[in-house]
Amino acid sequence: MTQFYADGLARFGNTWRYADIVTVLLGLAETLKPRRYLEVGVRRGRSACAVASLASACDLFLFDMWIQDYAGMENPGPALVRAELARVGHRGRCDFVDGDSHETLPRYFAANPSAVFDLITIDGDHSDEGATRDLCDVLPRLAVGGAVVFDDVSHPAHPGLSAVWHRLVGQDSRFSAWSFDEVGYGVAFAVRKR
Repeated sequence: MTQFYADGLARFGNTWRYADIVTVLLGLAETLKPRRYLEVGVRRGRSACAVASLASACDLFLFDMWIQDYAGMENPGPALVRAELARVGHRGRCDFVDGDSHETLPRYFAANPSAVFDLITIDGDHSDEGATRDLCDVLPRLAVGGAVVFDDVSHPAHPGLSAVWHRLVGQDSRFSAWSFDEVGYGVAFAVRKR
């Protein structure tokens, strides 16, 4: 990814723009310095590690179903993610919540009614209905001044995700939203204003 970015700058100059879930999370982690991070769709922990690399004391709440060979990639589970987090120097709390987010998020929030998060990533169920449910579950738990990240807004296999994002977040005056869909599968994020 670093080489791709360097090549883009070399070919197109400083006006070339690129963003993906990792670059967005790195920028937000550096800016927000989150203390509490929630992620739906962990897989191998790349996004969580991006956050933890810049917010090493951040408490992580990681939701996944741990489906083997998800999207053609090995999905070995929490042990690998813990090892990757240790490699980037994470020293905060790390809770794994296993199961379908449509069941585990409501159950988690019912058991933790005051839980709020400085940074949230939604990259789990990519159906329009599933992504809608995940966003609706987590948005009330986003702190004012915090950010939500939504991946794959221009993925050709999931053409409805862009509309889900714009309907639930992009058009909501409580958020200042941005999306990038020029290269790759796209990513969007929003900061909660009020």
